[in-house]
Amino acid sequence: MKKLLPLVALALIPVGQASPVQAQASARLVAGQNKPSPLAPGEIVAAAPKADWIAIAPADLLVMDLVPDAQGAERRVVIQLMPPPFSTGWTGNIRKLAAAHWWDGLSINRVQDNYVVQWGDGNAEDAAKAKPLPAGLASPPESEYVSPAGDLYERAEAAGRGHRGDAYAPGLYHRDGWPVGYDRTSQWPVHCYGMVGVGRDLSPNTGSGAELYVVIGHAPRHLDRNIALVGRVIEGIEHLSSLPRGTAGMGFYEKPEQRTGIKSIRLGEEVPGLPAYEYLSTESGSFARYADARANRRDAFFIRPAGGADICNVPVPVRRVP
Repeated sequence: MKKLLPLVALALIPVGQASPVQAQASARLVAGQNKPSPLAPGEIVAAAPKADWIAIAPADLLVMDLVPDAQGAERRVVIQLMPPPFSTGWTGNIRKLAAAHWWDGLSINRVQDNYVVQWGDGNAEDAAKAKPLPAGLASPPESEYVSPAGDLYERAEAAGRGHRGDAYAPGLYHRDGWPVGYDRTSQWPVHCYGMVGVGRDLSPNTGSGAELYVVIGHAPRHLDRNIALVGRVIEGIEHLSSLPRGTAGMGFYEKPEQRTGIKSIRLGEEVPGLPAYEYLSTESGSFARYADARANRRDAFFIRPAGGADICNVPVPVRRVP
């Protein structure tokens, strides 16, 4: 049985209640005050024991190398693909596209401020110029935007958690390191900064995975359950978020020469010398303390703890293996 992860319950601990962060306050003194300063979220993560970290398999990484920038610097973006049970039809397609080296020589075609960066075949709308897709790609149905919730809702209720969701989901939690929303019947990944999704045409089209986007602005949660999420950027997002904004509709570039070229996109197991990565287990005590500290900042700079946190404001820490 999947353990219920109390992200939002932790995030909504009343301000006056003792928390794990307070119990583990550091010995540092607040400047000018004779009292200890509780650990900041980053300090909690830095102190997490090795046992609290989970390795990310190279086969679950997608490595995108862009053409060098104007100064000749290399630009690499590393994406972790979504694990089952979510979006398996699309991630299966993405693995086939990467294995076929289909994205090599294509481009980033859209950069919309406070929204998304999108890449794929810039000629996809022109049948005469479009790059042929590999054979055997699946056509996942819209029903696969969500997965069955099982007894998640009932277990949350029995645990006394209530269903502390938001405007977009009755309940929220972290599952295996990913932000997830749920209701009585379904659960689904949610659009936070850095999440990667599949571009599509109008319904019932669901996209193949050949056209991908990454969120570079405020979390567009209205897209949840309307489009497939397939992963998240774990390193190098600055190479995407800093690109010039497109000036045509929806942030597309008006001229092909404005696009940023893609040298290659490979699965991690094909990339020589790729660093090993790991994420902080969302079932660990370290993550519970980190989530509480994100919701209730008590370290020296802060005057008033917020008393809660949006799920997208509790990003799961990912690091290179020391």
